[in-house]
Amino acid sequence: MITIGEYVRAGSLQEAYELNQKRTNAVIGGMLWLKQQHRHIATAIDLSGLGLDRVEEEPDAYRIGAMVTLWQVETHPGLQELTHGAVSKALRPIVGVQFRNMATVGGSLFGRYGFSDVLTLFMAVGARVELYQRGVVTVEEFAKMPYDRDILTHVLVPKVRQRTAYGSQRNTKTDFPVLNCCVSLTEEKLRCCVGATPMRAVCLEDTQKIVDGPVTQKRAEAFAAYVQAQVATGSNMRGGREYRSALAGTLVKRALLEIGRM
Repeated sequence: MITIGEYVRAGSLQEAYELNQKRTNAVIGGMLWLKQQHRHIATAIDLSGLGLDRVEEEPDAYRIGAMVTLWQVETHPGLQELTHGAVSKALRPIVGVQFRNMATVGGSLFGRYGFSDVLTLFMAVGARVELYQRGVVTVEEFAKMPYDRDILTHVLVPKVRQRTAYGSQRNTKTDFPVLNCCVSLTEEKLRCCVGATPMRAVCLEDTQKIVDGPVTQKRAEAFAAYVQAQVATGSNMRGGREYRSALAGTLVKRALLEIGRM
């Protein structure tokens, strides 16, 4: 349970940033993960008045505000078309519609949770995050950064011609994933991200040109074996290291074959 001393609806990003520099303060979004912590928040900083609740289409990218809900992303026609439905497939298993209608993109990404379907998805499609102080960095780079007091304002999803497929394994329908993966194929490269290992998602590219040409069963199996050998896995209450390693190969192969059928 958390307790809050003071609530401030920020009038600007500068105000929100300055307030957030105090370690006992915190930015709040949907508060679905935050409220499960045991802590006292001196000042809760609300970003809901800063126009960050919209998905804006730009010439070369979709610009998703930090306060946009997962449900908004899941049902956005442009993002659905761009990712061949991978956005919906990745977000739909997260708890339920009520939850996804409150959970924000900013909170889901800033936490950089190991179990995050959101992190794996956006990393695979080459998305970038816009930070108030630091500026724009790739999601892959952001996932490796230590936690700081900056504020995530937007997620930028590039309008790149790509075929994308997402897969995950869950012990029960709305549970956290035992493992998840997202594969993206453009004209230039094949990119595969694996998350819930149970560590943060990591990305691999087909630098060895294992899938050099049309996606076939043999090439999909060879690349899946490569990913399985490269990705480190661990054990927790949802699954063991060996099980996760086997899942990585299976899910990557399925995703590649799905891409081959597109």
